[in-house]
Amino acid sequence: MSTRAHPRRRRHRRRLVNKIRAPEERVLNISELFIRRPVMTVALTASVILFGIFAYFRLPVSDLPAVDYPVIQVQVSYPGATPETMANNVATPLERQFMQIPGLEMVTSNNGQGHSSFVLQFSLSKSLDGAATDVQAAITRATAQLPIDLPSPPTFTKTNPNDQPIQYLVLVSDTATEGQLYDYASTQVGEHISILPGVSQVAVYGTQSAVRIKADPSAMAMRNISLEDLTTAIKNGTSYTGAGQFDGPHRTYLLQPQGQLSTAEQYEQLIVGQNGGAPVFLKDVATAKQTVQDERIDMRFWARGYPTPGATVVVAVFRRAGANAVEVTKSVRDLLPSIQSQLPTSVRIVSAYDRSQTIVTGIKDVQATLYIAFVLVVMVIFIFLGRATDTLIPAVALPLSLLLTFVAMNVLGYSLDNLSLMALTLAIGFLVDDAIVFLENTVRLMEEGQSALEASLNSAKEISFTILTMTLSLAAVFIPLVFMGGLVGRIFREFSITIVISIFASGIVSLTLTPLMTSRLLSERGAKAKKTWVERIIGGVENRVLGVYGRYLWFFLRYRWISAVIWFVCLLGTGYLFYSVPKSFLPVGDSSFIRGVLVAQEGSSPEQMHAYQDAAEKVMHGNPAVASTFTMSGNGQFLPSNQAFLLAFLKDPAERAPIDQVAGQLMGGIMSTVPGALAFLQPNPVLEISTGATANVQGQFAYALSGIDPNQVYDSAGKLLAKMQEYPGFLFVNSDLFNHTPNLQVDILRDQAKLYGVSETRILTLLHDAYSQNYSYLIKKSTDQYQVILEVADDKRSDPQDLGKLYIKSDDGQRMVPLNAVTTSLCFST
Repeated sequence: MSTRAHPRRRRHRRRLVNKIRAPEERVLNISELFIRRPVMTVALTASVILFGIFAYFRLPVSDLPAVDYPVIQVQVSYPGATPETMANNVATPLERQFMQIPGLEMVTSNNGQGHSSFVLQFSLSKSLDGAATDVQAAITRATAQLPIDLPSPPTFTKTNPNDQPIQYLVLVSDTATEGQLYDYASTQVGEHISILPGVSQVAVYGTQSAVRIKADPSAMAMRNISLEDLTTAIKNGTSYTGAGQFDGPHRTYLLQPQGQLSTAEQYEQLIVGQNGGAPVFLKDVATAKQTVQDERIDMRFWARGYPTPGATVVVAVFRRAGANAVEVTKSVRDLLPSIQSQLPTSVRIVSAYDRSQTIVTGIKDVQATLYIAFVLVVMVIFIFLGRATDTLIPAVALPLSLLLTFVAMNVLGYSLDNLSLMALTLAIGFLVDDAIVFLENTVRLMEEGQSALEASLNSAKEISFTILTMTLSLAAVFIPLVFMGGLVGRIFREFSITIVISIFASGIVSLTLTPLMTSRLLSERGAKAKKTWVERIIGGVENRVLGVYGRYLWFFLRYRWISAVIWFVCLLGTGYLFYSVPKSFLPVGDSSFIRGVLVAQEGSSPEQMHAYQDAAEKVMHGNPAVASTFTMSGNGQFLPSNQAFLLAFLKDPAERAPIDQVAGQLMGGIMSTVPGALAFLQPNPVLEISTGATANVQGQFAYALSGIDPNQVYDSAGKLLAKMQEYPGFLFVNSDLFNHTPNLQVDILRDQAKLYGVSETRILTLLHDAYSQNYSYLIKKSTDQYQVILEVADDKRSDPQDLGKLYIKSDDGQRMVPLNAVTTSLCFST
């Protein structure tokens, strides 16, 4: 009986040892669960593939990551005011209130003729909605300090420095007016497009319809009517108000008084005064025209093969942050035939520029690079492993890691853009590293005589911690990029997180699916195993390479000073090439889109700018590489009055010269054709990342100077401009400071004004009513509101001497006093 009891005790001890050791093995072998449960592993893999493909097609397509920038732009208009008036009366009160907003880092203001714009840049920790609320409160606090005759309160918009219109549409017609096109663009076009999914804003660039009343000072003086009388008659002669209702015993009547004048013909029949007992109609002293708000603006669109249309309006479509740019433009294109059918036959919609095409082209290029990298990695793996089944293991790990990354990107709200795809392209080289390490170690154990299953289990125990360490150390390299500050850091955060996620995905696949595949797919190894022809060929080449390497290694180990010299030469060469190779933040690329400005002499009149615009257009139309053009001048809210905006849309790159060469041809042709004007044209970048809120419409770089004393700032700006112009690397240097524009200073003769019984305030009001082009009344209609603008006739306000043609009534209304009797004028340039 003792001999029987002894084996039982030994078996009992073995079971105890196994029970003690089993938990330890499960702790060390992370991959054993996935090796021994293939159904579970395959099910998880299938789930990853399914959700990865689903997430890939749900990811929006964009050029850059969707980022909310804490930048707000404020606009305010005050027709007729000089830049100095805008700075003192409008900009200063607003800036004082803006500077009290917490989190504000920089304020950039630009004061032009009748218009001021502000760009407010906040710290990145500031919420954009919170910043908008603070800006609205600041505008409200400053309202009491702004001019009381300001046409409308300041407006603000949330601005993305990198947000450009996704599509430009142009409405052209030979019979409709610019005002009518503006109405069509705002209603039929803008309202329909704005409700499309993914569209955030539709901006209409043009000028709205208006009734302009051009007064004749001589005719008014003959009839004893002043411009103040005419203004009062216009304001009192039209109104649109409610009047209530009649309530009878059985029926109610709504009162609809027809007191509003809405056409130029109706205004011409308005009685504005009496002369010798006879009524004086507006048509006797002025001319009313159905025209536009700003007659100085001249917008033109031209397409090769078509004549230049008589009227042009541009519609810019902005997409919502995070929306799929390709889907947005496709939905707009699909909607255009329906919109076109609702417009008059004389109005045509043209798609001038579609930025999604360059986005798609860029994304396809990056995707092609990704596919090529994948194929090259698989080919290299196959060459060195020598077996198709061995190559299949890391080849499967690579796309599975990408699919896991797509799932995480979809959860985080990322997009398929140039930066995220660049991260995946960069990561594709080391996404297979973990799988190859596991595979090589498993093959080594199999060559020692272990089976595929046993080798996979032992390999997992040996190098699971190694793979985990590799994954963490590789991901740690990109962690600092996640915490990079500034606007650039916020943009590249998606790039860094995407690449870190792909690295962790590779580590997960290498510890789960790769061990299962090695345990099932690897064939017999060792001395008795038959090698494939690839293994035999590559093995022979590898032995010869190792032999040559060994001989050179011994040589350099024997003469170590040669290695030190080579290392030092390489270091010097690296430093030299680093400083000599041209540097750029991003390549410009070829977007088939050139933009720029034409800068004329300060004080150039709108008529002169239109002539320069004609000359520039002839040069652009004559270049065979140009498919269509858009030019604009006279828009003071967009550019200074002495500048014209130029756009050239080129043919496909295969049908023309490189875009840089075309831009040089256009710029040289314009500057040689338009004497006294400077032209700067540059290719519009395919991918542009703005690093600040300063506008750089005129060039590639922009510098802002600030200070307390304006004269010191202006003097320093002139010195800086002169130094930059001496530098040979700058092709075009310009400033947005225009303080040499001719001015007509009007001084009030206060003693004479008192003798004639004319108050100073009424003299200033007369000048404002005569030349500011501010509106006197708003015509209310169901579609929009239209201005009624009173001004002196064009031929009566073209020369400084025309001030003497104005008359003003004395305060008691008894006599007409010539304006030059109570004022003097002096023309000068600052």
